[in-house]
Amino acid sequence: MPGPIVITGGGTGGHVFPMQAIGEQIMQRGIAPKEVRYVGSRRGQEATILIPGPIRLTLLPGRGIRRSWGLRAIWANVGAAIGLVTAVVVAMVLVGRWRPRVVVSVGGYASFATSLAALVWRRPLVLVELDAYPGAAQRVLAHFAQRRCTAFPSEEPGTVLCGAPIRDSIVAVDRSASTRVRARARFDPPIDPERQVIVVMTGSLGSGKVNRTVSELAALWAERTDVTIIHVAGRRDFAQVVGSRPDTHGLDYRIIEFADMVQLWGICDAAVCRSGAITMAELTALAIPAVLIPLPGAPGDHQTRNAQVLASAGGARMIADRELNAGVLANVLDEVMEPRTLESMSSISSTFARRDAARAIAEVVAHVGGVR
Repeated sequence: MPGPIVITGGGTGGHVFPMQAIGEQIMQRGIAPKEVRYVGSRRGQEATILIPGPIRLTLLPGRGIRRSWGLRAIWANVGAAIGLVTAVVVAMVLVGRWRPRVVVSVGGYASFATSLAALVWRRPLVLVELDAYPGAAQRVLAHFAQRRCTAFPSEEPGTVLCGAPIRDSIVAVDRSASTRVRARARFDPPIDPERQVIVVMTGSLGSGKVNRTVSELAALWAERTDVTIIHVAGRRDFAQVVGSRPDTHGLDYRIIEFADMVQLWGICDAAVCRSGAITMAELTALAIPAVLIPLPGAPGDHQTRNAQVLASAGGARMIADRELNAGVLANVLDEVMEPRTLESMSSISSTFARRDAARAIAEVVAHVGGVR
């Protein structure tokens, strides 16, 4: 009996959701869930997002490396290195036992151990490169992979342009005007249909600077009765954001810790986000006008590259993190929220959509793994 298809990655939602999207498409090809496995990190979002689910999940020790020379960061990185070594040992045993027909790596710190084990055991490896500039682990592994499924065009051998994979539940979101009105009425508590809705989301952990800026924006807009802000603060800063919440007398300002974006993408008029590959893929697939604030210090400044592609075409507005403050954000949002601007940005954004990316990646995986 052939071994399973192993999909590895994670640590953050930006890697876990692509794992889920690829797994969904592999099962749609008729492959039973028991013939697929997820491998992720104990410290990441995998257990929250992928359980319960039909595909078995294995969690390895480890954490991401901090890009800092501070004493705390150095000490944390020593622990991360020990965790990585442990993860590699465990992955070697598991991959040797499973003998997978193919290992699919979507990146993130959780992917390296299993991908390395695949190479040692001479199992086929497929890399899914989500960003314009891949992470360190993906760059190392690229020399040994059978195929590299990229979200951006590449002239390098072995690459296949597929796009960034998004889940079926995202692709299925209906953003027609009538459906959004009904979805807002079902929201808890319901949202006034006369208000425009802005969703702020900067990842499962959140962004301290963006969170502070949005709190200040809420204070600046405290008297507005035409806007709802749904602020997804993230797990790291949620308590602090709630604690510093300004008094708002007209503004409908809601702070939540974390959410599956299926519901929130279905009700918003516009979004304020970082510009990771999966966020960009979801925004363009659903034609959501966005204000993008690239994460500073990302490897190869890939988030700025991601954002520039869409912003230069007019499908988004970009604010550099160093230039971000409540006044700047307010001015940009006031311009974006004009009905004609929303319509134009939505139309342009939709031209960048690759809604079939997960299916295209599943086809590459099936070919490399000898699945018919």
